[in-house]
Amino acid sequence: MKQLRIMTFNIQHCMNYVTRRIDYPFFARTIAGSGADIVGLNEVRGESETEGYDDQVRILAEGAGYKYHYFAEAIRFGGRDPYGNALLSKYPIVSAETVHIPDPVIRKYLGYYETRCIGKIKVDVDGTMLTVMSVHFGLNKDEHKNARDTVLKNIGEKPCVLMGDMNVKPHSKILWPIRLHMTDAASKLESKGLSFPSDNPKEKIDYIFVSHDVRVISAEVPPLVVSDHRPHTAVIEI
Repeated sequence: MKQLRIMTFNIQHCMNYVTRRIDYPFFARTIAGSGADIVGLNEVRGESETEGYDDQVRILAEGAGYKYHYFAEAIRFGGRDPYGNALLSKYPIVSAETVHIPDPVIRKYLGYYETRCIGKIKVDVDGTMLTVMSVHFGLNKDEHKNARDTVLKNIGEKPCVLMGDMNVKPHSKILWPIRLHMTDAASKLESKGLSFPSDNPKEKIDYIFVSHDVRVISAEVPPLVVSDHRPHTAVIEI
């Protein structure tokens, strides 16, 4: 059996929540300080000619001491500015893919819509292949359904970790089918695990789920004001 520390963190493209400036050292220190072996990141920019669109996953990996990383592009703003999810790992990534979440065919709501994806990797943890997915759900109910259905199609390989900003509260029916197949690490939280907004959290919308063959030992949502979300960590055993 092997214990791992996992973290999910919506980094809002490395914008310091207090200063409102992109601050790579601050985010790298926060990630390194978590002690996480594997990290899932949401709202990550990729490199382009636009100022501020840097290879953020590489910068954070180097700054926080992670040898392996993967950027999953969901969309290109303006046709050229990459944006999506990312994963950092201290263990070798043996395969990686970007799983696109279908956009609703008909937009039923007036809210903001954005194409989303899942970053999916397989990590070699001392000979055990662990599937890890970092996802960011949309804001509208039809986007939630499409994201949920895409997740369900991709969690069959065990052991498996699913984490990310799911933009739904814990009681949401959207999560019910996921809960049938996976364990919510929040069961080990000693608090409500409120994660958004970071300075005065009122909602829990960030999650770590694990397949039922994985044991959750502990979980925490540390009171850190770095991004607009607080990070969520868990110690698991595979």
